[in-house]
Amino acid sequence: MSILTSIQATAAAIADTTATTAIAMTDTTALPQGVEAAAPAADLSVWQLCIEGGLVMIPLALLALVAIYVFFERAIAIRRAAHEDKSFMQRIKDYIIDGELESARRLCAQTDTPYARLIDKGISRIGRPMNDVLVAIENTGNIEVARLGKGLPWLATTAAGAPMIGFLGTVMGMVEAFYNLASAGSSANIDVLAGGIYEALVTTVAGLVVGIIALFAYNYLVARINGIMNVLEAKTMEFMDLLNEPS
Repeated sequence: MSILTSIQATAAAIADTTATTAIAMTDTTALPQGVEAAAPAADLSVWQLCIEGGLVMIPLALLALVAIYVFFERAIAIRRAAHEDKSFMQRIKDYIIDGELESARRLCAQTDTPYARLIDKGISRIGRPMNDVLVAIENTGNIEVARLGKGLPWLATTAAGAPMIGFLGTVMGMVEAFYNLASAGSSANIDVLAGGIYEALVTTVAGLVVGIIALFAYNYLVARINGIMNVLEAKTMEFMDLLNEPS
């Protein structure tokens, strides 16, 4: 009986030890003295990132505002210029055949699109050699395309310059970080270096974001302008064919 009693006592002791260990593992107060649970990292907002970037974020913000304004202003202007009246050339042809040149020019003024201004310039040169008419139309076309592309150099400059400004801010931040590290001397730690590098890299991210957006906006507008140029060439050829038709 003494052996059985001893086994039961040992089993009870093991069970008590297991329960105590489980409670200690789930209880945060059971951590060794001086050891604290890691606090969750705070979420960073876009505004906080911009503040951390320093003064370099100001020119990047200005470039971003200019790029946004130019994009929407040019997109609206190009959309208006791309509007096409399918019956326009047929009506111009009817007016020219009937000899009503003033009516044809009034129609061009009412339509108020780049191709209408090209045709108006061509009508004003009717009676002169065909080469003179074509040159006048081409010159007007060049003016119209240049007008549509107004402001696009700002987008191109932003696309190329914003990342460079961001890199400049990063280099300046790295210089400051290592200067602070050297100034700290024997009390220097990883926090001194990590904080400076973190602030420096923010400008690189901002510069790349602004530059990429400006690049896509620029290419989109250039593609739209190229489409309008194709329309202008087609209208020019159609008008010249109209003048060359036998009466």
